[in-house]
Amino acid sequence: MFSERTISLVKATVPLLQSQGEAITSHFYRLMFTNHPEVKAFFNEAHQASGTQARALAGAVLAYAAHIDRLEALAGALPRIIQKHAALGVLPEHYPVVGRCLLQAIREVLGEVATDEILAAWAEAYQALADLLIAAEEEVYRANEQQPGGWRGQRRFRVARREAESELILSLYLEPEDGAALLAFTPGQYLTLVLDIDGETVRRNYSLSDAPGKPWYRISVKREEGGRVSNWLHAHAQAGTVLDVLPPCGDFVLKPVPAEGRPLVLVTGGVGITPAMSMLEAAAPTGRSIRFIHAARHGGVHAFRERVDALAAAHANVEALYVYDTPRDSDRPHATGFVTQELLAQALPADRDVDFYFLGPKPFMQAMYANGVTLGVPAQQIHYEFFGPLEDLKAAA
Repeated sequence: MFSERTISLVKATVPLLQSQGEAITSHFYRLMFTNHPEVKAFFNEAHQASGTQARALAGAVLAYAAHIDRLEALAGALPRIIQKHAALGVLPEHYPVVGRCLLQAIREVLGEVATDEILAAWAEAYQALADLLIAAEEEVYRANEQQPGGWRGQRRFRVARREAESELILSLYLEPEDGAALLAFTPGQYLTLVLDIDGETVRRNYSLSDAPGKPWYRISVKREEGGRVSNWLHAHAQAGTVLDVLPPCGDFVLKPVPAEGRPLVLVTGGVGITPAMSMLEAAAPTGRSIRFIHAARHGGVHAFRERVDALAAAHANVEALYVYDTPRDSDRPHATGFVTQELLAQALPADRDVDFYFLGPKPFMQAMYANGVTLGVPAQQIHYEFFGPLEDLKAAA
């Protein structure tokens, strides 16, 4: 794929990327947003402000450089990148912008070390990756467009109704304005909303929180303190509001049940419950053994409790367990405190042969990953969606 010289030059930059990678990617984002403000809509300001986006990109660039001679080692990471790009509507014309800004950032941060020869090698390496991603993303766009109810790009949906799920989480039921069919999705996938807020275009992903096959898409949005988009939706997305929506995407999905059967364990914290609700709604009627464990601060912010209780009452294969860390006097959780390793050990079968899904705030996910590994859940049966460098998730284990 690459010449030996290109591989040698790119791999030679690995030590520099280890020490300067985050400085390069932070500078890259500043350059790109200054020179190409039109691409800002594809990025979450909160992730930019916290630095997680720069750290995640630095890790990805380092991994690419370190494995430039054996890119098959990175194959597992590509589906998530492809799905994220397709969800946001990334197009071929965006890649040259990124490439120019990345090379400029490398030159300006590394200085004289970034020779013309090294930059040429990185330009070749970047273009090869860009070509791969462009082709793969086009496959996703084409598949979404050609399936029944499918579409490409933005489609207008009307808010049919809104329902409060807790003190913080609001569900919006979205129906296509054209009245045509809906594209099927896999539980765990998400939609991207394209909104105009104060004259600026923003894009946000929200998990689909209902089962497939309904005449609507349901998303459930937590009102985040200082959250520009979540607060706008809570305040302005009323019945009749029209929103621009991109097709369902995402690879954090409910996997097919193996022929021999396998219990399903869904462990969520806070708003991480939303994709798990879609998974639960779809799996409950199948008879598959399901443990649904949800952690919340207290009953006031616990979304979907009545619905989960109803599913457990209707399906003997579903067992729910709720953990509150600061319960109110009127609350009745099954346990107080946190989802500990001991609690999980009691919920898992002795052979640990389960499909273990978890989603929630970063500290929660770090703990669940460490617990799953320590308790012996097979690595290929641990499923999660995590924004940021995976090292941040796995450090606790």
